Amino acid sequence: MSDKPSLAPLLDLDGVADAVTSARAAIDEVHRHPANRRGWPTTAAEASVRAARASAAVAGGAAEIPDSGEVSDPLLAGSLRIAEAMGALLPTWQRAPRQALARMHVLGAADLVEDTDELGRPEADPVVSERLDLLSEIIADPQAHGAGPVLAAVVHGELLALTPFGQANGVIARAAARLSVIGSGLDPKGLVVPEVAYFRRQEDYAERALGFASGDPDAVAGWITYCCSALEAGAREAVSIADAAQEG
Repeated sequence: MSDKPSLAPLLDLDGVADAVTSARAAIDEVHRHPANRRGWPTTAAEASVRAARASAAVAGGAAEIPDSGEVSDPLLAGSLRIAEAMGALLPTWQRAPRQALARMHVLGAADLVEDTDELGRPEADPVVSERLDLLSEIIADPQAHGAGPVLAAVVHGELLALTPFGQANGVIARAAARLSVIGSGLDPKGLVVPEVAYFRRQEDYAERALGFASGDPDAVAGWITYCCSALEAGAREAVSIADAAQEG
């Protein structure tokens, strides 16, 4: 009998399997959009910026990039830096997730700390370290990629619960979930923008995240199905991006 952690039992929780199926269908539809067949680099770039802006806003940062293009808000600047680095981070994320998380903290919190020695270093808490190791084991397991929406929800919820760094934990958690969605093959081009749904329903988002952190099975199921519904909403956002690109 293997002690290797598995996401499979989570698929048996109430409503999860159906929510995963719906999220997959919505994302597959986005990838079939005519504008995303050849022009996907343009739509993916717009999705990445929208995701970064929404994520920063959820964390209390600015949601808009100034007309000058010079971003002074530290949360938005950090979120945009992480978004820009996603392509380079992805191989590390799949092989050495803790290393990728450290890099995301360096990028996301650079303007939030006075002591740069704090950057890239999680809190020195043995419980946090143990849970990060377990999470990393799940992320690096190719079998977990088959449950992409569940993997992303677990990564997202666990990082929000652990708050492993001193700053920018929410931005990092949402970016890590995005990397999981891309790296699992669920949305390999990064077209979907679930972060907009988190921004538009922040109270629900915070409540569901607390439920996941409690470990109660019904609350964990609620968090996963909520994240799946956000992926569906993010797919609708992606369709609007693709429609605009096609018209332009």
